[in-house]
Amino acid sequence: MLITFGKMLTLLAWCLMGYNLLLPFGGNISLILNILLGVTVMMHLLQTLMFYSVFNSLLPLKGKDYLQAFVFGVFALLQYRRQAMAKIAEQQSSR
Repeated sequence: MLITFGKMLTLLAWCLMGYNLLLPFGGNISLILNILLGVTVMMHLLQTLMFYSVFNSLLPLKGKDYLQAFVFGVFALLQYRRQAMAKIAEQQSSR
């Protein structure tokens, strides 16, 4: 539930920053949103790299998984962490 809410807020932030690129808001808010967009892109690229290094050996990953990690950041990482932990627990219980 919390992850879904976080994803919705993240998507809203992406939409707001994208809208600002197409039709800039007036004043300093436009500059602030452009800087925030740059920081967000860099941070989410780093998180996608972390996602690859941590989960690549644990889960079968596809392109859409990396896209989700880029768009939703930490909320996607939390979702895949939950899946990886469930898989590890399943493997340990089958021994």
